[in-house]
Amino acid sequence: MGTTTGATTNPLDVIRTTVATMADKVYLEPVRQDGVIVIPAAAVGAGGGGGGGASGPEGTEAGGGGGFGLSAKPAGAFIIKEGKVRWRPVVDVNRVILGAQAVVVAALMVARAVILHRSLTAHRRFALAGRRRSR
Repeated sequence: MGTTTGATTNPLDVIRTTVATMADKVYLEPVRQDGVIVIPAAAVGAGGGGGGGASGPEGTEAGGGGGFGLSAKPAGAFIIKEGKVRWRPVVDVNRVILGAQAVVVAALMVARAVILHRSLTAHRRFALAGRRRSR
C-alpha cells in the first residue's frame, strides 16, 4: 500500500468539487466581436459509484472501491446581435450519417419484403393459372 502525505481527502468532497466545477463550464466565456456576442454552451454529464468495507476476524479489513466519470460535449451557442438572442445548436455530423444509414437499411429491408411478396404472389397466380389450363 502506498502512503499519503498531508491531509486525506474525502472522495465525496472530490466529486462535489468536480461536479461544481463542471457545472460552471456549461456556459463558457462570452466572445465579443463586431457588435456580436457569442456564448458557447456545452452538455455536461456525470456519474459515479462506490463501494464499502468491513472488518474481518483478527483485525483484518476488506474494502471496496468506486469510480466517477464525466462527459462534456458542445451543445451550441447563444448569439446576441442587435438586442436579439438566437440559439444555434451544434450539428453532430456523425449522428446524422448514422441516422441516415439506419433509414437506408430499413428502407432496403422493406423494399426486399415487398419484392419478395410480389414475386411469391405472382408465382402463385402463375401456378394456379397453369393448373386451370391443364384440367
